[in-house]
Amino acid sequence: MATDNANADGFGEVSRVRGILFEYLSLGASVAGLVALGVLLVYVAIDAFDLASASPGWLLTYFLTLVIPFLAFCLYSADDSAVTRRVLVVLAGGLVAVAVIFTAIEAFVVTIPRLSWQLTYLFVVVAPATAYLAYVGSHGRVGAVGFGLLGRLVGGTAIGLAVGTLFLVFDELVWFLAYTLGVLPAAALYAYGRRRDAGRAVTAAIPVGLVGLVAAVFLRGVVRTYPSDLIIYLWTLAVPIAAVGALVVDARGSRTAAVAAGGVPLALAIAGGFLAGNVGLPGPTTLIVIALTGVPTAIYVHRVVDVGDGTVGLGLPLLLAAGVIVGALVVEAWGVPAPDPWLDVSYVTEAPSRNATEAGLYPAIVGSVIIIALVAVLSFVLGVGTSVFLEEYMPETGVLGSLTRLLQINIANLAAIPSVVYGLLGLGLFANLLGFGYGTAVTASLTLSLLILPITIISAQEAIRSVPDDLRRGSDAMGATRWQTTKNVVLPEALPGILTGTILALGRAIGETAPLIMIGAATTVFSAPSSLFSRFSAMPMQIYAWAGFPQAEFRYGVVAAGVITLLIILIGMNGTAILLRNRAERGS
Repeated sequence: MATDNANADGFGEVSRVRGILFEYLSLGASVAGLVALGVLLVYVAIDAFDLASASPGWLLTYFLTLVIPFLAFCLYSADDSAVTRRVLVVLAGGLVAVAVIFTAIEAFVVTIPRLSWQLTYLFVVVAPATAYLAYVGSHGRVGAVGFGLLGRLVGGTAIGLAVGTLFLVFDELVWFLAYTLGVLPAAALYAYGRRRDAGRAVTAAIPVGLVGLVAAVFLRGVVRTYPSDLIIYLWTLAVPIAAVGALVVDARGSRTAAVAAGGVPLALAIAGGFLAGNVGLPGPTTLIVIALTGVPTAIYVHRVVDVGDGTVGLGLPLLLAAGVIVGALVVEAWGVPAPDPWLDVSYVTEAPSRNATEAGLYPAIVGSVIIIALVAVLSFVLGVGTSVFLEEYMPETGVLGSLTRLLQINIANLAAIPSVVYGLLGLGLFANLLGFGYGTAVTASLTLSLLILPITIISAQEAIRSVPDDLRRGSDAMGATRWQTTKNVVLPEALPGILTGTILALGRAIGETAPLIMIGAATTVFSAPSSLFSRFSAMPMQIYAWAGFPQAEFRYGVVAAGVITLLIILIGMNGTAILLRNRAERGS
C-alpha cells in the first residue's frame, strides 16, 4: 500500500521541510521588500515636509493636540478595553524601545542621516498604531459616522477639484452647456428613478449625462453667446442648494414643508448670488467643489441625525480642525521652531521656476489629471467592450474560435511589450499619421490607453469568466436575450473584478514616463493647458526634469514634494475606484 512505502514517508518529510523553508523565505522576502519601501517613503516624506528640521517641541505639540485626540476618538468608537490596553502598551513600549535602540545604533554602529529618534518613533510606532486604531474605530458606529462624514468632505473636495481641472481646457460657455445639458438632466433622472423606484430612469442617468457633455463640446462652435456670469452663478449654485433643501425633508412631511425647504435655500442662494455679483464671482471649479461636497454632506448629516445613532461621530472633522488650530496657536505662542515644508499650497498652485523656493507643480498636475481622466474613459470602455465580445459573443469552436484564441494570445503578448515601444507607436500613429500633435493630451491619452489596454482586457476577461454559468442559464431560461443577460447578470457580477484590474492598470499609466518622452511631451510647461491639443506636461515628466537639476534643493526637497503629490493623487484615484468596487460588490 502507498502508506507503507518508506520512500513515500521520506518524500513527505522532505516536502514538509522544503515547504517550511519556502514559507520563511517568502516571508523574509516580503518583509525585506516592505521595509525597503517603507524606508524610501520615510525619507521622501522627511524631505518633502522638511521634518529633519522639526524641533522635538513642534512634534510633541502636534502629537498632543492632534494625534492624541484622534486616537481617543477611535478608542471611544471601538469601545474595547483589550484594544485600549494593546495600543497603550505599543505606544509606551515603542517609545522606550525606539529611543534605546536608536541611541545605541548611533553610539556604537553608525550615525543615521536626517533622522532622530523622535521621527523614528513617529514613523515606526505612531503611524502604524494610528492606522490600526483608525481601522478598528471605523467599525464602530461612532467611527463609521465620523469617517463617513470626513470621507465625504475630503472626497467631495478632491473630486470637485479634479472635475474642475478638466474644465480648465474649456471656456465658461462649455461649462454652462455641460452643466445644463448633462449634469442637471442626469441628476434629475437619477432622483426621479430613486424616488419612484424606476430602474430604467436610474440606468439612463449616466448615458444621458455623457450625451449632454458631448453635446456641450460640439455645440460650443454653434452657440456664440451665453448668459452673464451672475446668471451662471445662480443657475449652478442655487439648483444644488434647492435640491438639498428638498431632500432633507422627511418623505412623510407635508408638501408645504417640502416647498419651504426647497424654496428658502433657493432664495438664500439668489440673494448670495446678487451679493457675490458685486464682490466677485467664484469660478466653475469653486461651484463644482461646493456642489460635490455640500450636497452629499448635507444628505449624509440629515440621514445620521434622522437615524439618531452615532451622531457624536459628526464631530470628527471639528476635532481634527480644532487640533490643527490649537497646535498652530501653541507653536506660535511659544515660538517653537517649525519646519518649512516644500509641499505647501503654493507648490500645488504655482508654475515651475528656476528658483527652488518658488517652484510649483500646478501645470503638470493639471496635465496628469486630464490625461489620466481620458485614459480611464478610453481604456475602460474599449477594454470592457473587447472582453465582453470575446467572452460572451465569440464562439469557442470553428474558424471563429481559432481566431478568438489567436486574438487572446496576441493580447497576452501585448501586455509584456515595453512601454517605450508603445511610445514609438503613439509617435508614429497618433502624432504623425493622424496629426494629433506632439506631446498633446490627445496623443498622450491614446498612447497610454494602448499601453494599459491589454491589462484591462485580460483582467476583465478573468472577471467575466468567474461569473457562474448557472446565472447565465437561469437568465436564458427566463427568456432574456444575450444582451439582457450580459447587461443585467454578467456585468454586475463581474464589475468588482473589472474595477480591480482597471485600478492596477491606471496605477501603471499615471507613473509612466518613457511613452511621454517618445511622443514629445514637454518636460516643463509654465501655464495650464488651454485645449486638449496644447502642449502638455505630466507629473512624472516634471519630476524627471527636476531630478537632473544640479541644485540639491531640487534633487531632494522639490523632487520629494513631487513624489508625495503623485502618490497622493494615485492613492486618491485608487481609493475612489476601490469605493466604487466595494459598492458594486455589495450590490451584487
